[in-house]
Amino acid sequence: MSVSEPEYLADAFAAVAREMQAATCPEETRLVVTRRAVEMVPGCTYAGITLVQRRGSLTSVAPTSEVADRIHAIQNELGEGPCLSSIHDHIVYTVDDLRQDERWPRFARRVAAELPVASMLAFRLFTSEETTGALDLYSDTPAAFDAHSRAIGTVLAAHAAIAMVAARERENADNLEAALHNSRQIGIAIGILMRSESLTQDQAFDFLVNVSQRLNRKLRTVAGVIVEAGGVSGDLTASS
Repeated sequence: MSVSEPEYLADAFAAVAREMQAATCPEETRLVVTRRAVEMVPGCTYAGITLVQRRGSLTSVAPTSEVADRIHAIQNELGEGPCLSSIHDHIVYTVDDLRQDERWPRFARRVAAELPVASMLAFRLFTSEETTGALDLYSDTPAAFDAHSRAIGTVLAAHAAIAMVAARERENADNLEAALHNSRQIGIAIGILMRSESLTQDQAFDFLVNVSQRLNRKLRTVAGVIVEAGGVSGDLTASS
């Protein structure tokens, strides 16, 4: 029995959701998004993401080819294009033929003249709380993206936005946990130095900083050595 398209798409998006969830970092999550866009969205030849960073600045990430990377560079240089407009206007933008599109004239002329791209599709990546960027799809063929492409891209963009926010929050939580662990290690090391070396708290901290600078080792690494050894070990004093 052949699988119908709705069944195929259901299975494909289920696999995409699992793949995004299994990604180990935000960068990997974004690469899953763009790679799957090329595979799943009819007409898509290249893909990339325009990412909104802190304070509203934009950067281009996870391009599937140098073509996508170059288009992003042109768009950011000129400050115009469907990807930027999608973020600002909260609209899905379709470009059927860059040679005839008048909405972003400088961008359209540059891309049409320099790159083998004829049509584009841009989706805003957003959740109920924030806009994270835009999913940018490109094709070598004019009018490559139809209503079916838009429908599949819309679902993929929704999955992508949620997964990207979750990946960023996991990374922030991991960084916070690591920072707290490092802070505890440094505090414990200071306590050990105060006890074993008869130092004040300030003197113990200065000792850690001096050893860190002298040995060109991170402060948390020096603190970890002291905590593990229960005092000042030989390798911390050998070069004094």
